[in-house]
Amino acid sequence: MLLDYIALAILVVVILVLFYGVIAIHDIPYEIAKARKHPHQDSIHYAGWVSLFTLHVLWPFLWIWATLWREDRGWGIQRFSEEQYDLYSQMAYILGLIEQLKDEVDRIKEIDGYTSDAVAVKKGK
Repeated sequence: MLLDYIALAILVVVILVLFYGVIAIHDIPYEIAKARKHPHQDSIHYAGWVSLFTLHVLWPFLWIWATLWREDRGWGIQRFSEEQYDLYSQMAYILGLIEQLKDEVDRIKEIDGYTSDAVAVKKGK
């Protein structure tokens, strides 16, 4: 009779450990989102509870969703826009230099008496 109670106690402990283990595992994406200060951490937490009722089918997607956000770079798009802005400003600077060079070349041609018609005449066209 004593062994029956010991077996029952072990069974209850195992069930409780499994129950709390499943809850702790399903909460991992929420903990990741909270640590990364994710803007959707509440949604991830609620979806984790829904995932309990769907046998953790949503859980891998929640993990991905939680790990996509980082506080220093957001979704990763901000850094790309900064680089794109830098490239745009460099391109605008280079285009300005090209315009200055065109003006300088035209001025030199006027000083030397070269025009597009004069060049065509000299080439024999």
